[in-house]
Parts: sequence; C-alpha cells; structure tokens
Amino acid sequence: MKIFEQLLLRVRFITFLAVIFSLLGAIIIFVVASYDVFGALLDTWHHFIIGDSGKSSSKFHDDILSAIIGAIDFYLMALVLLIFSFGIYELFICEIKDAKEKGLSVLEVHSIDELKDKLAKVIIMVLIVKFFQKVMYIKYETPIDMFYLAGAIFLIALGFYFLNKDGKH
Repeated sequence: MKIFEQLLLRVRFITFLAVIFSLLGAIIIFVVASYDVFGALLDTWHHFIIGDSGKSSSKFHDDILSAIIGAIDFYLMALVLLIFSFGIYELFICEIKDAKEKGLSVLEVHSIDELKDKLAKVIIMVLIVKFFQKVMYIKYETPIDMFYLAGAIFLIALGFYFLNKDGKH
C-alpha cells in the first residue's frame, strides 16, 4: 500500500504538462493580441498622419474599436490560461514561495472549486467582451431592436452583479 501511495504522489507531476502548455498557450495569445493592437496603432498612424487608409472615418473607427476589443478578448483568454496554470501548479505541485517572499500577489488557490470560480469569472468577462464586439455590427432598424439591446445589457449587468455578490463587496 505504501508503494502505491508513493507512486500516486509522484504521478501528480503529470500536471506539469497542463501547466507548461497552458503557459505556452497564454504566451502565444498575448503575442497575437499585442500584434493586433500594434496593427491598430499602425492603421491609426496611417489614417491620421499619412492619410492613406482609404476608409471613411466611421468605418475606420469601427475597425479600430473592433481590433482593440478583440485584443482585450484575447488578453482575457490568455489570463484564463495563466490562472489555470498557476492554479494547477499550486494545487498539485507546490506553492510559489518566491512570489510570497517578495510580497507579490500570486493566485492563491486552495481547492479545485476556488480555481473554477476564478476561471468562471474571467470566462464570463470574455463572453461580455465578445458580446460587446458583436453588438457593434448589428443594424438597429426598429425601436424593438433597441429595446432588445437594452434588455441584453441589463441582463449582463444583473448577471455580473450576482456573480460578484459574495459578501466581500
């Protein structure tokens, strides 16, 4: 029985795969999001300084806003992967002692439920940002369309309120 328990304890290191590949995924997504922001910066430079973007001002504004919102969406997804990496590492491998000694606030997760709660909040933020990005391109033709938009925004705000209503705020 003791040999089995030692084997079981050592098998937990397989979670290094999840930690490493989640970190690599986060790095990739951070790079892609930064590339998108840099592209928006170049487009802005060309539009205002050089003046050769070939787009109308409203189309240009929509494109820049969409690129920035898309980058925010990517950054949030990268954070999901980072939170997952830190959480899995601290749950299955060990605490990150250097960060605590330096007084850095690293994700402290003591159970899978805490990790799921933290991930759920960030994923919901990703969905809200994605909703905002999609709403920009909807054509509002009737007053009921605006009512639906207002209702959707109200429901998102209500859901966000209940998500954060845990007695700490």
